[in-house]
Amino acid sequence: MAVIRGTALTGFHELVTELGGDSHILVADAHIPFNDIGRHDRFISLPNGARLLENTADILDTPDFARRLARRQGIEILGPVGLAGRSAATVAEAFTIFDKFMAAYSPSISARVTAHLDPDLRRFEFEYLLNPPPPQAQAIELSLGVTLRVLRLFLGAAYRPVAVHLPHPALGPADDYDTYFGCPPGFCEHVAGFTVRTADLQQPLPKDRLAHQTAIDYLADTVGDYTPATSQLVRTLVRQLLPTGAVGLPDIARHIGLHTKALQRRLAAENTTYAELVDQTRRDTAQRLLLDTALSLDQLCRQLGYAEQSVLTRACKRWFNTTPTAYRNTVGHRQPHH
Repeated sequence: MAVIRGTALTGFHELVTELGGDSHILVADAHIPFNDIGRHDRFISLPNGARLLENTADILDTPDFARRLARRQGIEILGPVGLAGRSAATVAEAFTIFDKFMAAYSPSISARVTAHLDPDLRRFEFEYLLNPPPPQAQAIELSLGVTLRVLRLFLGAAYRPVAVHLPHPALGPADDYDTYFGCPPGFCEHVAGFTVRTADLQQPLPKDRLAHQTAIDYLADTVGDYTPATSQLVRTLVRQLLPTGAVGLPDIARHIGLHTKALQRRLAAENTTYAELVDQTRRDTAQRLLLDTALSLDQLCRQLGYAEQSVLTRACKRWFNTTPTAYRNTVGHRQPHH
């Protein structure tokens, strides 16, 4: 399930604008719906989000783009997971909660606290469960930057980890990493994360047991074994990938990380099929574009992944009992445009 909450890119539009870029173009090229960025109630493709960060850093010639973006984010991007962590008894318990309920934020991230050879130290590690992995150095630095902000929320603004670990070479001067993270960096390591002091993890957090239990109960009820629903994931990914045309069952199964037959079984358990979801998503997208935009039919075909207008016309006749132009002219006049 290679998706992540839209809040993972909170602040993206503002930072790109400050750096003189056009986030509309960058986001469109990454096949991510513009309005999904920053939204906790929307999932975006994690591989597409990783590519967006890589492309943005390259196009804007800003190697530390992700580290800059992390300064605009905090524990709030995790939603209820962050609330539960923030109201835990200790820093260690907060990270245990992150590990247990991370699927509510992204089922494709593994986070854990592991032992260290030195009993006075621990390692916080995380990785993206993507196969095959896309270029993800920027995404990893964004996650490290946000983790640092969470640690400083818990342990004070002056907190300095023992070391930061990056699985890629430095994206700029190595000294910049020492300054940013407040600790020595290690590059080309086997996994991303921080070395922290065991005593720091044992530090108590301000108690708000009501908020903590409320968040835990919510997560326990909603996360389950497989969150979000498979059909929701499929619709999200199809909507994002329609303009590329790469919306065959094998394409989506690869994004989610399932065998095609396993994906079909899960959809069947939710009383739907892959073909139905693609058709519904295309219909909803066509309806929105016809009624709420002035896109030409050629442009609309491209947004829906159709090679010819004749295919769009046949689909509209099946969906709306009329042609695309007639539907826009008749229904569009009866509905307010957004």
